[in-house]
Parts: sequence; structure tokens; C-alpha cells
Amino acid sequence: MNYDIIGDVHGQSEKLEALLQKLGYIANGSGYRAPQDHQLVLLGDLIDRGPGQMRVLEIVRSMVESGDALCIMGNHEFNAIAYVTDDPYHPGEALRPNRGESDKCRKNRAQHAEFLAQVGEGTAAHRDWVQWFRTLPPFLELDGIRAVHGCWDQESVNLLRQSGWGVGQPLEDALLVEMANRKTPVKRARQLLLCGLEIPLAEGQYIIDKAGHRHSDVRIANWRHWGKTLSDVALVPKGQEELLAHLDWPAGLVLSAIEGSPVFVGHHWFSGHPVIESPKLACLDWSSAAGGPQVAYRWSGEEELSNDKLIWV
Repeated sequence: MNYDIIGDVHGQSEKLEALLQKLGYIANGSGYRAPQDHQLVLLGDLIDRGPGQMRVLEIVRSMVESGDALCIMGNHEFNAIAYVTDDPYHPGEALRPNRGESDKCRKNRAQHAEFLAQVGEGTAAHRDWVQWFRTLPPFLELDGIRAVHGCWDQESVNLLRQSGWGVGQPLEDALLVEMANRKTPVKRARQLLLCGLEIPLAEGQYIIDKAGHRHSDVRIANWRHWGKTLSDVALVPKGQEELLAHLDWPAGLVLSAIEGSPVFVGHHWFSGHPVIESPKLACLDWSSAAGGPQVAYRWSGEEELSNDKLIWV
């Protein structure tokens, strides 16, 4: 099987359809039919931000159900589930807090507002899509490639699979609660796979993200085993690089080379001209929702990735 892997869509239906057509997919009912011996793989974050979220979901779900596509969960789909699920440890609040007037609640409502407006908050369609999100696995190990939204961590993959969440294993409430706000091993596993590796900064230091929110931790490209300084491996918004210039390599941080099948990730809002990270890893999130290209990698069996297999619109 040849796989066409696509990064975060975030409601950019026009870009998604243009990319599918460029890849040779043919319109078929609500979705598209894959070229012979090809299958689409989507890396999650189908929703939030863009104007065509319902059309994106319609396309992807139709193609998953027809066997023309596979799709994993992104952090935005996980958040959508937690947003409407009651928190048994905090009566009256959801697992993703949004019902009060705290800064966190306001931030979570703002991030999810466009999806709720397009789907209709509390409608039957809203409930149906959240249930479908629960069927999305947190990772895929296919014949020759691995796919995950944030970063690949084999121990986390094994733990979530053993805990009952994987391909053909929908996300159930008991595990969802353990992965939301409580400090548990499965929560850390979920955060690694869906959000990537994050480490705390020194006291008083912070990073400002694209939405203006402060973060006291920094995301690490755990695949950049060649990095020598924190600046080499930290993923920060443009203009924030100087915050890392005088920081030492974090104690205990060990980055190892990827072995085995190539890995595809999204999530990280790369910008500029699309390129692979290494022969063993490609990030396919090039900020489509912020004016960047929608990027795919057309994989046809190679053990090492190359830039000439990237396709975008």
C-alpha cells in the first residue's frame, strides 16, 4: 500500500480538496476515492479555526468509512471530547474547563468557539461528531510507516494500547478521565503522543504562543537527536528564539535517533518552505490555518524519507 499523509487541516476545506485533487483523488459522494493502491492518512486536528470545518469532517469521515482513508486523533479532537464531558472530580465543570469565568475557561471557550458555531453547540450533530472523535486512534503503526500527532514515544504507545485505546478501541470515559486533569501515567502518555514533549523553563521564564498566551514550559523536537543546544531542539514561535540563547541543556534530556519505520507528525506549526526534518521523520503541519500550505507526503515504500515526495497547495 502507498500512503498519502496529510498534516493538520483545521477547517481549511478548500485547501484539503485542492490537495486531494492534486494527489489524484476523485470526488465520490461526500468524499473522495483514492487512486489504486493508495490510502489517505490524516494526522488529526481536523477542527477549530478554519471556515470549512463541517466540510472537512464530512470528507474525512466518508473516506474513513469507505476505506479510502485512515485518521488519527489530534489534540483538538481530544479537547472537543473533554469539553463536553463532565469532570467527576469537579462537579459542574467539564474535563476541559469552560463553564466558569477563569482565564483557563475563557481561553478554552475562545479556542473552540468557531467549531461550536459551525456545528451548533449542543445539537445532535455536535454530539454525533464528538462520538466519532472517540473512535479515532492516538497513533497508527502501518506497514512501513508510523503516524502520530505530536511525537512518537514507544512506551506511551504501548501504555495506551494496553490501557484499551488504540486502533479499533474507542476512547471510553474511564480512561478519558484518567487522561484529562489527573496526574497519571496515561495522562503523560496522551500528552506526549498528542502534544509532543514539553519541559519546564526556569522559574520566571516563559514563552508567548501565537495566541498571546504565556507558557512556562517549552516544546522539544524529541527527534532532533543531532541537536547540541536548547535552541537546536526547542520549538518556539518566531521571535522567541532569543529567550533560549542563554539557557543550558536541560538536565536529564536525552534525545535518541529514530530507528525502524519513518514517523509522520503534525501539530507543530512549522512555517516557510516545506522540508522533511530527517530521513526518518517529517512534520506535515505547515500552518495551513495561518496562511501556510496544506502539505502531504506521498510515501511509496521507502525506508528513508526525501523532500521530493512532499506535495502541497
